[in-house]
Amino acid sequence: MTIDQISVFVENKPGKLVEVIETLGAKGIDLRALSIADTSDFGILRIIVDKPAKALEVLREADCVTSVNKVIAVSVDDTPGSLAKILRLLSDEGISIEYVYAFITHEPGQAFVIIRVEDNDKAIRVLTSKGVKLATSKELYDI
Repeated sequence: MTIDQISVFVENKPGKLVEVIETLGAKGIDLRALSIADTSDFGILRIIVDKPAKALEVLREADCVTSVNKVIAVSVDDTPGSLAKILRLLSDEGISIEYVYAFITHEPGQAFVIIRVEDNDKAIRVLTSKGVKLATSKELYDI
């Protein structure tokens, strides 16, 4: 089970990031998680939102360059070492991790980790076979 993550290419200039965030907010789209990586010319804003299809439509109408990636969302205990255990399972199976970001939930002691890997199907098989709880899109969108 994967989650839709929207990537938005944002010029690395003052005000450009806030324009994207304001555009989403003005249309009632709520951010669930975000990560941004930048270069000297542009940034890649990666977001999980409550209404991904609507967000994609809104962003494209605003002339934003976007893409959608399938990522894995893992529910973990919010304790030291929990993320390392998940990453070790993937590493031991030779699964390459492209990037990771995490956020806490409203549930005390719980967090979600978003993982982008080269092979979602293999990663999902490995994680579920080891009893790792994957988060559903509904769980993330309804936070």
